[in-house]
Amino acid sequence: MSGLPPCPKCESPYAYEDRNLLVCPECAHEWSAEESTGADEDSLQVQDANGNALVDGDTVSVIKDLKVKGSSSVVKVGTRVKNIRLVDGDHNIDCKIDGIGAMKLKSEFVKKA
Repeated sequence: MSGLPPCPKCESPYAYEDRNLLVCPECAHEWSAEESTGADEDSLQVQDANGNALVDGDTVSVIKDLKVKGSSSVVKVGTRVKNIRLVDGDHNIDCKIDGIGAMKLKSEFVKKA
């Protein structure tokens, strides 16, 4: 048919274009064509302490001494962490640190190497 996406509010298939917006004739909802793609909504956006975007598999280095909860060990400044995995939550980096093991880190305490 028209190739236009259905209305995100009421799922009506009768949406039409009006200049740079898409309009639903049934509920009068208006939205931009970029919103309907939804490509950026599913991807996780994580930035390091300097504002650089991080992705799965990156190598980062720690910028602050971090105490390991439940242990007497400390992750020292400058420790390089390879092959990080981004997760959703308060601590948004899963990784393995040599000599310590599996850890969760906050992205605000690392920088991209």
